Amino acid sequence: MSLYIIGNHLNQQSPPTTAQYTPDLTRAETRPTMKKQIPPADLALFHEQVQDAQPLREAGIEPYRQRPPPIPRPRPLELPEDAGVTLSESEVETHECLSFARPGVQQRVLADLRRGAIEVGLEVDLHGLTVEIARRVLAEFLIECGHRRVRCARIIHGKGIRSSSAQPVLKQKVNYWLRLHEEVLAFCSATRGDGGTGAVYCLLRNPNKAKRQSGGTAPAGRP
Repeated sequence: MSLYIIGNHLNQQSPPTTAQYTPDLTRAETRPTMKKQIPPADLALFHEQVQDAQPLREAGIEPYRQRPPPIPRPRPLELPEDAGVTLSESEVETHECLSFARPGVQQRVLADLRRGAIEVGLEVDLHGLTVEIARRVLAEFLIECGHRRVRCARIIHGKGIRSSSAQPVLKQKVNYWLRLHEEVLAFCSATRGDGGTGAVYCLLRNPNKAKRQSGGTAPAGRP
């Protein structure tokens, strides 16, 4: 709301053109005085409304900021079953206690894995998921373990007590799926305190040694 009431003589002038007038604030003494005073009640009301107002600080020109690099589009998840693996699911037997190790894994490391002596860095619960969802979740979980440089992970697949079939479906699938991932060196059923036969400890390849192995300096299968 303007505090100035412009005289009627200004209304008789021609309408402004494209060029706008910019007042010179240094010549305030030449400004015309108000011909009509604001009533004290209106002035008091105005001061009451703006008493909490704070003057704005001029921020100036915003400094140049370099745009962040674009986020790469995630690559589609590649599952080992889709890459033409040679191992058939019918060749894998599922016992009550699961156990698997690739050639070259030391027996001492397997013994530590079976008794839960290796610290679990990350775990995932597949219990209650459908087979297709559990397959993708497990693949994404193993990728995440690689990013976090996890050495040992725990995978909960359940005991299949409520399964409609006579056999625990997810347990059989996990027993097969883990063998298809090259980063999995060994896995075995967990101890009773960590889920027993309803979960497995999964020993993953050391990322540092995996890089040396790709360069031909590390023995194959060695954790």
